[in-house]
Order: sequence, then C-alpha cells, then structure tokens
Amino acid sequence: MIMKIGIVGLPNVGKSTLFKALTRKEIETSNYPFCTIEPNVGIVEVPDPRLAELSVTSQSKKILPAIVEFVDIAGLVKGASEGEGLGNKFLANIREVDAIIHVVRVFANTMITHVHDFVDPVRDIAIIEMELILADLATVEKTIVRLTKNARGGDKDAVAQMAIVERIKEALDAGDFAQSVVLDYEDQNVRTIVREMALLTMKPMLYVYNMIEGDVLPADLEARPHVMLDVKIEEELLAMSADDARELGIVSQLDALIRAAYDLLNVQTYFTTGEMETRAWTIRRGATAPEAAGVIHTDFEKKFVCADTVFWSDLVACGGWSAARDAGKLQTVGKDYVVRDGDVMAFKHGA
Repeated sequence: MIMKIGIVGLPNVGKSTLFKALTRKEIETSNYPFCTIEPNVGIVEVPDPRLAELSVTSQSKKILPAIVEFVDIAGLVKGASEGEGLGNKFLANIREVDAIIHVVRVFANTMITHVHDFVDPVRDIAIIEMELILADLATVEKTIVRLTKNARGGDKDAVAQMAIVERIKEALDAGDFAQSVVLDYEDQNVRTIVREMALLTMKPMLYVYNMIEGDVLPADLEARPHVMLDVKIEEELLAMSADDARELGIVSQLDALIRAAYDLLNVQTYFTTGEMETRAWTIRRGATAPEAAGVIHTDFEKKFVCADTVFWSDLVACGGWSAARDAGKLQTVGKDYVVRDGDVMAFKHGA
C-alpha cells in the first residue's frame, strides 16, 4: 500500500529543492517558473525508531520501513483553473495524489524571482487555494448537470447524491474547502460521489513554510497544520557528513516533515518481525486483521483464519514472542479485530 503525496505551490518557492532533499534524487531546480513540467516521483522511507528496537529483539537480518511516494508537481499560478501556465495539466497531477504538501515561501531573496514580484505568504496561499476551489467548482458543476439528468429519469441515488453535491458547492462558493463539509461516510451515496469527483480540496493538506533564520511567520498562518524549515539548508545537508552537521549545530527537519506527511494520510503502521526481517506495513486507520493481512498478500485476507498480535513495546520488553505469550501480552485475534498502530502481527491462513 503506497500512498502518494503531492508537493505543490507557486513557482520558485522551493518545491523541487525540497523534493530533491526528501528523495535524494538529482533533478533540475532553476530560477524560473515551470522548470518542472512532468512531475518528478520519488519513494521515501518513513522514519520509525520502533523498527530498530524490534529488529534487535528478533535479531533480524534486515529492516524494511514503511514508504510513501512524493510527487513534485509544477508550480501553479493564478488562473491555473482556467488553463494558465499549463494549469489544467498540473491540476490533473494533483488529483492523482492522496494528500498535498503546500510549500509556501516566507524568505525574501531578491536573487530568486517571485512570480508576483514580492513575497507575501498569506496572499500566495490564498492564490493556490482559490485555484483549487475554482477547479473543484468546475468539477461539481459538471457533476450537478449529470445528476440532474439522472434524477429526472427516476434515479433515487442521483437524488440523494445531488443533495450532497449541493452542500459541497455551497461551501466552495463561500470560499471554503470541500473538506469543511461534514459528511456521513457510512452512507454509500456519500462514499460513491466523493470518490467519483476526487475533489482537490477534499485532500488533506500540510503547509511547509520555507523560512530562513530570523523570519517571522505571519500570525494568520500559525493555526494551519505546518512544518517550518529552510529548504536550502536541507539541500546542503545532503552533501554534509553527520559529524559536520552536528559540529555546526544543524538539525534536519525532514524526518519531522515525512512523519507529519505520513500522518496526514489517515493511515497507521503495524509490524511483522523475525530473523529474516523486521518490516513496517501501512494500513488505513480502523483496518481489521484480515485487511492488514491483505496488504501482505491478497490470499492472506481471503483465507484469513486468525492472527497472533502483541504491542511492539510489550514484545521488546519481554524479549520475544514466547516470553510475551508467557507474560500474557500476546493474544490471538479473529476477523473483527481492529489493528492498532504499533501492533506486531503473525497471520494464520488457510491453504
């Protein structure tokens, strides 16, 4: 289960440099808009100190962390929803990701061009957010046309879905994100129409404020979920040894960013561990034991019998599976068990 996180923002705010630092991939980063045309894609390991402790306990030969896919999407500009700056293409790229990192330039530097001539992070955020809203409004309006036609033909689901879409349209018209609308996701019609529209403003978003020492974050931006870092410093750390970074007192914020981005995705981690490997697996929050087994192999879910599970810290404290069982920390669970973040699991399935 590999989740995709798109990196967006205005041109020249540090998106591609951040992507390079995250993925350690050499890509073009230049001082002009639309340096990135096709999205760059890179796989990033999710830092998790629990893996190392489990590996020691199991004397594992290797560690396999959870991973996420980062997508560097070209800079959006005002008018993107109407096709400006190849906007339709870039908005389509955003539609394909599961969550969004919005890079916002806070630092001032006359040597680095700003697409709107001067730095104003509050204005810049408003521009991007409005383009996402306008793009979603276009999607919603097309959906309403389709549902209206189907409703007139007596389609009861279309009638129910129309009511949902009209609520979303009302929020978008007011300048709010679609995610601000409280919906009942137990309702099949809600799940169906939300999935079909794939609205940009339904996606969870994390703001990355690209700042240098001495910059002050505008108060309006502090309440948003965010990470503050100096993207240029993160790039420079790639060429620096850990000892040199420590001597200079420089601490990377990339691990904190990756963890925050991972947490955006409504997912969690469970583990498998043994002599061969200790591995982190990504599942949605609220997943049952068979669903967790299915991430390893679809047959494991179809033929699920039961699972042995123990919380990772109990396994480490006990020193292994047998001792955890003797201490009463291990339990055998069935199909209805909801997996916790940090569970260590061993599955039993039919032939």
